[in-house]
Amino acid sequence: MKKAVTLGALAVTMTILLAGCGSSSATSTKNTSSSSSSDNTKTTKIVATGSTALQPLVEQAGQAYQNEHAKVTINVQGGGSGAGLSQVAKGSVNIGNSDLFAEEQKGLDAKGLVDHKVAVVGMAPVVNKDAGVTNISKDQLVKIFQGKITNWKALGGKDEKITVVNRAQGSGTRATFEKWGLGNAKVATSQEQDSNGTVQKIVGTTPGAISYLAFSYIKSNLQALSIDNVKPTEANVANNKWKIWAYEHMYTKGQPTGAVKDFLTYMTSKSVQGSLVKKLGYIPLTSMKVDRGQSGAITNLK
Repeated sequence: MKKAVTLGALAVTMTILLAGCGSSSATSTKNTSSSSSSDNTKTTKIVATGSTALQPLVEQAGQAYQNEHAKVTINVQGGGSGAGLSQVAKGSVNIGNSDLFAEEQKGLDAKGLVDHKVAVVGMAPVVNKDAGVTNISKDQLVKIFQGKITNWKALGGKDEKITVVNRAQGSGTRATFEKWGLGNAKVATSQEQDSNGTVQKIVGTTPGAISYLAFSYIKSNLQALSIDNVKPTEANVANNKWKIWAYEHMYTKGQPTGAVKDFLTYMTSKSVQGSLVKKLGYIPLTSMKVDRGQSGAITNLK
């Protein structure tokens, strides 16, 4: 009898142990499944901010990338090149979009920032079509922004007051225009706007207005000005006959990894460079016949 009780107890013990093992196995499987499910639904968010000149390209490329990568969301914001560089340097965003080399941005510690060039953007002075002017000299352009020429009649145009619209300090478009269009001449105080889009609207609706825009923002209701009879065209940018242009940079803090790295690779892929870049008015890097360094030195490309 005692032997029977012992065997019975052993059987119960074994049953409990087996049940325990079964329970442990089920729990483990459940946890793995939950983790896998979590991984399957996890999304990666990429935030890119900065240059409004580059913004349309990154927005549309970002949308196309998201269509192919359901687990990635890309948030593109403006704010100007200075803001983009400052925020990526602080680690506040994944990507800082800029029309400038990071080293050109005053007050920025560019150490640790990695440059990813994705396109070239041409820029040009633009006027309201009512002005009646299509070509001016560089000297005349400088004098307009210095407030020394104040009526379009002085340049063969309509008897109309010139209204200068500038970009805000920190704008890469402004820095590029002042450096290559105005020779860094000191300009007069005028109204300042935060984005290419706002400038586009103001110049288009204000008789006598003049400003400057990235090629991608120059629409049919605006007149892009030639300078010294050189037209602002992609072909003239490619060979540097038209001087007002910049590389479009996407900076990261350190070498990018994961989805950020993959997205930046996508930005230089044929699907973007061969179609979207041209469609939106930018110039593919491969179309350039010259390279321009940070110092402005020009190297002819083969």
